[in-house]
Amino acid sequence: MLRFMPVGDSMTIGSAGEHTWRYRMWQHLRETYGGPFALVGPRETLYDKATDAPTSYEYAPDCDPAFPRAHLAGWGEGWLHMAPMIGEAVRSCRADVLLVSLGLIDLGFYTNAEQTAQNVREFVAAARAANARVRMAVLPVIPNVRAESDAEFARQVTRFNELLAKTVADLDEPRSPLLLASPPASYDIHLDTYDGTHPNASGEHRIAEAFAEAMYQAWGLGEPYSAA
Repeated sequence: MLRFMPVGDSMTIGSAGEHTWRYRMWQHLRETYGGPFALVGPRETLYDKATDAPTSYEYAPDCDPAFPRAHLAGWGEGWLHMAPMIGEAVRSCRADVLLVSLGLIDLGFYTNAEQTAQNVREFVAAARAANARVRMAVLPVIPNVRAESDAEFARQVTRFNELLAKTVADLDEPRSPLLLASPPASYDIHLDTYDGTHPNASGEHRIAEAFAEAMYQAWGLGEPYSAA
């Protein structure tokens, strides 16, 4: 069985009432992978805006009850937070493939582009220490609405994405492939989010598609993505 672990920030954990891109990915893999697989991780909940805590189990009402809700994602968490915990998560959940979407929160509140890129390296090293053959697909940072009015933040996002591409190229190895996904095709923060940052239904599909297309093209895993 192939075990996928979604790793991310608020865009990945999602909030109460949402499907999440994790659900869209699960639907896609169920239709296209052709073998046993699971979504794994040490957490299951959504973020509850009413309590300002990750305490909700209320996914969208039409979510398939068979959906495995496991993940490693947190509202307000980034590479800085996940690097120290990824090793234990990979070991305990026996993860084979990491689907990682991180960096926006780092650049917005904690670290500059260079510091964030160093945390990427620490994350990769810890994941490989736990599983020498782990595969990782990484999504570049999608600029949010803040980048439209904060020029320095926009520059940091651009710089980090450049450093991320270099880091992935430097650290990629056959035994433990490290893959940089392309940014979601035609992603528009005014159409694909509900607040300029967090994905709505179309945004969820676009993020899932970015990971799915990268894995299909680079690793021959699954098939091209369809939102139908």
